[in-house]
Amino acid sequence: MELESTPSKILYVGCLTLALSGFGSWAVLAHQSSTTTQSRAEMTDAHFARAAALGGMAEIQLGKLAGSRGSNEVVKAFGERMVVQHGAAGDQLKAAAQKEDITLPGSLSSKDQQTYDRLARLNRSAFDRAYAKVMVDDHEKDLQDFQNEANNGNDENIKAFAAQTVPMIQEHLNQAREMLTTVSQTSSRQTGAAHSAGR
Repeated sequence: MELESTPSKILYVGCLTLALSGFGSWAVLAHQSSTTTQSRAEMTDAHFARAAALGGMAEIQLGKLAGSRGSNEVVKAFGERMVVQHGAAGDQLKAAAQKEDITLPGSLSSKDQQTYDRLARLNRSAFDRAYAKVMVDDHEKDLQDFQNEANNGNDENIKAFAAQTVPMIQEHLNQAREMLTTVSQTSSRQTGAAHSAGR
């Protein structure tokens, strides 16, 4: 292609340089974007694993508390189940996290510690109701988080752990809801009996 004038040459070279620079920048940005997406996905899997470990520890500590503070046998039995089943799930999570070089927390989060301290001040039916409510709320949130990781996780080991744990969490949620209904009915019967006795 023959360019007659110097201004045409300058314009042509300028446009070509601009086009090539733009393409080069796009390629670099596209690469950075895919790298960022990948690291974000890895961070999400690691974040899930750490959150799951914290949640499991909280279920175990609160389960032990239910054994000593609860008055209803349903509450005590549920607490024991949390200790055993979340303990086993915690071991599976540790194994999966180790394969991926993810460090899991070793103590309760400040939020879970506050919940523990609040429940530790309650006794008998007041504890039963508060514990049952916490268990329903926790397992509803856990179920969403575990299903999300099972469906959208990128790390195969963490994703597999989430998928195999979903049925357990669903079962715990169902049992927690039944427990809440039971302790709510028991406490309303006790309140009714107390009012009758007071007459």
